[in-house]
Amino acid sequence: MIVEMGHMALVLALVSTLATSVLGFAGARGQHDLLLRIVPQLAMLQFVLVLMAFASLTWAYVTSDFSVLNVALNSHTQKPMMYKISGVWGNHEGSLLFWALVLTLYGAAVAVFGRALPSDFRARVLAVQALIVLGFLLFMLLTSNPFARVDVPPIEGNGLNPLLQDPALVFHPPLLYLGYVGFSVAFSFSMAALLSGEVTKTWASWVRPWTLLAWGALTAGIALGSWWAYYELGWGGWWFWDPVENASLMPWLAGTALLHSVIVVEKRDALKSWTILLAIMAFSLSLIGTFLVRSGVVTSVHAFANDPERGMFILGFLVFVIGGSLSLFAMRADRLVPGGKFSAMSREGSLVFNNLFMVTALLTVMLGTLYPLFVDALFAQKLSVGPPYFEATFVPLFVPVLLAMVLGPVLAWKRANLWDVLRQMKYVMAVAIVAGLVALWVDGDARLMPAMGILLGAWLVAGTVWAFATRVGLFAKSANSWARVKGLPRGVWGMTIAHFGVGVLVLGIAISSSWSRETLANMRIGDQVNVDQYVVTLEGLDPVSGPNYSAVRARFNVLTPDGRQIILEPEERTFWAPPTQTTEVAIRSLWSGDLYAVIGNETEGGRWSARLYFRPMITWIWLGALLMMLGAFVSATDRAGRQEQEANDA
Repeated sequence: MIVEMGHMALVLALVSTLATSVLGFAGARGQHDLLLRIVPQLAMLQFVLVLMAFASLTWAYVTSDFSVLNVALNSHTQKPMMYKISGVWGNHEGSLLFWALVLTLYGAAVAVFGRALPSDFRARVLAVQALIVLGFLLFMLLTSNPFARVDVPPIEGNGLNPLLQDPALVFHPPLLYLGYVGFSVAFSFSMAALLSGEVTKTWASWVRPWTLLAWGALTAGIALGSWWAYYELGWGGWWFWDPVENASLMPWLAGTALLHSVIVVEKRDALKSWTILLAIMAFSLSLIGTFLVRSGVVTSVHAFANDPERGMFILGFLVFVIGGSLSLFAMRADRLVPGGKFSAMSREGSLVFNNLFMVTALLTVMLGTLYPLFVDALFAQKLSVGPPYFEATFVPLFVPVLLAMVLGPVLAWKRANLWDVLRQMKYVMAVAIVAGLVALWVDGDARLMPAMGILLGAWLVAGTVWAFATRVGLFAKSANSWARVKGLPRGVWGMTIAHFGVGVLVLGIAISSSWSRETLANMRIGDQVNVDQYVVTLEGLDPVSGPNYSAVRARFNVLTPDGRQIILEPEERTFWAPPTQTTEVAIRSLWSGDLYAVIGNETEGGRWSARLYFRPMITWIWLGALLMMLGAFVSATDRAGRQEQEANDA
């Protein structure tokens, strides 16, 4: 009965979204007060109905109701409760339902927190949002029903992919969806602005917090996914330029460009058309990521390899959303009157520079991701584009973005003198150059790339600190710095934290990628190997059992250079449902980096394959990402600036 109620709730949600869209457009066009009051209520009703459907499917998983096909294919009675719940969105149908839930959540949030918006504008936003929800609900009900029943329920389910039975994978997809779907709000605001023909500073102040929330959530989701890949997959890396990894990176890059472009609209009433186009791009790339994951065109540990017929539905939906939005943009963009002019050498100019290089870098990622798929589809030829391509194209294009990230915030609006700013930043440049020279000196091979990475990281960290100190008058004799610190808007705090986080992340990437050490060995109990300056001994192997697996646990004794002993205990696990072998790495984080151990299969002569790594400063990557996310969320709470802008426009 509960399952049928969930199915019925989806059907009613479909009706509600259709009504929201029709009444929203009609009410805004005819200025009907009654319709304009009804539309926000319908948006909240959509959320309640989809939440009921999601709760019904969750109940089926919790109770192991194998009469539901989705549960039978993706759950098991012996699976821990946490993974029964996460299994709801760990599959194709359930993830689509979660997409719809987050879409309606954002719609309800706009209905509740957007009361200050003009009623006709809010109705258009909610109508566009409802159209997107309508597409996902149709997709589920017509091709991917999460509540489909089984004629003869099995006694036991197939279980969830063991690689997904991990705490990080409980939170990774929801954070990604909050990011992907969050860009739908910026998209809906942009479509509403095109329909009304008005993109103002106030519009930008409305869009900015939603964009920040989406960008922060997507940053957290990508970081958590890379951390999971680092400690779960057992290869010692954190990013492989996998097509599904790139599917999340592309909207992140577009969202980053959008975020900076919105600032120019909010402060200078310029770049209106470009900002609308970036909003379309960010959400369109989120949908393209959904297509890649669910169409069956890519094979990845991250992907739902479903049949191509479902992919055709998504492709049609993509054509409708992307084609429709770009057509509307082409028809209405000329109505967006350009705002204030500015010099190329200004804060606005630096943000445009940032945008151009970032979008170009995005296009190189898109080319490397989609080109092999087109070659395969058109010529039936398998082509692989791996890390060397992306490192040779993406990285050089992103270097100017990092350089401009420090200069932009300290340049004046409208017109600035670059040479004056560079003279003021002489100590920042000195710190960066010294850091690069030290890296060259430490590296025995005197490689240029590691030194450049550390120079850039030091430039970002030192430049961000210097810009903040200058803003609060720390170096001015007569300035009351503490009063200025207390009076800083939260937007400035957020920008400072996020930019500092980028510097920490760049340093983590440069150091861990350049000076990592790896040892592969076949070891008997008692054997020793060296990993960098650490002596590692295999002391023993023990059988262990878990709730739904059995395992062999190795015990490595690591002797550090200062004489301390550290125990690492990696496992090789064998899951029963579905039958799968996985590796569980052992990681010990030290101030200097991570010690990382993986145990493999038994080989001839009673030896066991082992992979041992030392990854210096790798945790700085996720520390930097955490700071970036924190900065976005702090900036999103900066309501004072938006209220001031709304008052000025009124």
